[in-house]
Amino acid sequence: MITVNLYYTGTDGNARKFAEEMESSGIADFIRKEEGNVSYRYFQPLDDPETILLVDVWRDQEAIDAHHASPMMGQLAELREKYDLHMKVERYVNAEDDPDNDQFIRK
Repeated sequence: MITVNLYYTGTDGNARKFAEEMESSGIADFIRKEEGNVSYRYFQPLDDPETILLVDVWRDQEAIDAHHASPMMGQLAELREKYDLHMKVERYVNAEDDPDNDQFIRK
């Protein structure tokens, strides 16, 4: 699995408004139903009210590629522009998928 953390930062509460519109418009639910999506959830850091964190988990790179090629990405881009958001992205591969990590993970 691949986890992508996206930090959306804006001003005047725009990051939260963006996340709320993603949920209320049904875009987030549509993404959750895409083939290969494992989880798609928004969070807000307690120490930063102008940032929203999206934790986005996918089965594999092929699922992410299909998501990025979907028309949904245009809607996402429009909403990011509407709320004038800036992004920081982190990407992680599930450590349990790597057999070299078995010696470090207690199961």
